[in-house]
Amino acid sequence: QSLGLPITDEQIREMEANLDNIDFKMAAEEEKKLRHDVMAHVHTFAHCCPKAAAIIHLGATSCYVGDNTDLIVLRDGFNLLLPKLARVISRLADFAEKYADMPALGFTHYQPAQLTTVGKRCCLWIQDLCMDLQNLERARDDLRFRGVKGTTGTQASFLQLFEGDHSKVEELDRLVTAKAGFKRAYMVTGQTYSRKVDIGVLAVLASLGASIHKICTDIRLLANLKEIEEPFEKDQIGSSAMPYKRNPMRSERCCSLARHLMTLVMDPLQTAAVQWFERTLDDSANRRVCLAEAFLTADIILSTLQNISEGLVVYPKVIERRIRQELPFMATENIIMAMVKAGGNRQDCHEKIRVLSQQAAAVVKQEGGDNDFIARVRADPYFSPIHKQLESLLDPSSFTGRAPQQVAKFLKEEVRPALIPYQSKMGGKIELAL
Repeated sequence: QSLGLPITDEQIREMEANLDNIDFKMAAEEEKKLRHDVMAHVHTFAHCCPKAAAIIHLGATSCYVGDNTDLIVLRDGFNLLLPKLARVISRLADFAEKYADMPALGFTHYQPAQLTTVGKRCCLWIQDLCMDLQNLERARDDLRFRGVKGTTGTQASFLQLFEGDHSKVEELDRLVTAKAGFKRAYMVTGQTYSRKVDIGVLAVLASLGASIHKICTDIRLLANLKEIEEPFEKDQIGSSAMPYKRNPMRSERCCSLARHLMTLVMDPLQTAAVQWFERTLDDSANRRVCLAEAFLTADIILSTLQNISEGLVVYPKVIERRIRQELPFMATENIIMAMVKAGGNRQDCHEKIRVLSQQAAAVVKQEGGDNDFIARVRADPYFSPIHKQLESLLDPSSFTGRAPQQVAKFLKEEVRPALIPYQSKMGGKIELAL
């Protein structure tokens, strides 16, 4: 109307008054008859708006309705997920800060490695989620509107409506794009926006799924070690057959759904690959399933992970015991250096330690006993020059390097600033219905 087409204020008011007056039963009957979902709703809307019926859908196409709507929904979906992801990061950041100094046994190849801290390990999880936060923000901000492009993307119908005035067609495209809340529209489209857009959207959600799968797998492994557990309710049952079980069912649920989320990116990849020329319809049914499922799946695993992160339970005594079992072997280099400082020969000391550590390992592996390496060192007169130093040489905090400082710096300089845009949406704790 603002660009000169003969559309009355009365027609516009009539359409505005009936925006939510949708007769879904009529629309279903129309679709059954017409075999076309958009036209079914055009007819249903026209029934509510008899004065505007003649100009409803003028110059438009089904993909003008469907694709533009999808882009709005994708944008709004990201806006729903981002605060949820920020809340998870915030909860884990609080956890990491609390346990920044607590030594814990590190693992490589799931074999005992040098020490880390409980908080530092959590920062590995947080860093992945911060990457996901950036990826989701970028994917949302990269979205453009399809705008008004016509049946094959040439805007021919609009050029005809405006009697060959290209500037009015461009202005219509700009106005509609702005009204939908987008800063830009795709300059060229076929009948649809490029299906590569959907790949970008589901790729970042699949990447989020991978992050959450890794985090929850770590929690499941830690639960087996009895070092850290997810929340477990007072009356919760872990197993119908084994009353003592405390299964990490929330983390298992996250892993299960995350696998589904990761596989969904295959749909838009294949859809984009088989689009014929300006468009073919075998994208439609697939997209209606995979796009919605990806956002719904991401939503529930974020809610579940938030619940987990708000109730993580740490067992310091178990962590300390595991360190005591492995630290003696890790301390051998420190013992050698202390002996050399006390006047010993490095090679002689190395051989002594090799023999004693093999004996201690045999006790652990063959007899199922505790690691008695330090007791053997104490009992050997050769090591008498450093017997008084053994306690300090075995202080776990001296084996964690800069882990506490890394946690503090990471949270202060990278994590907390990234959460600032979401501060007003951090909310309270979340409880899971089931």
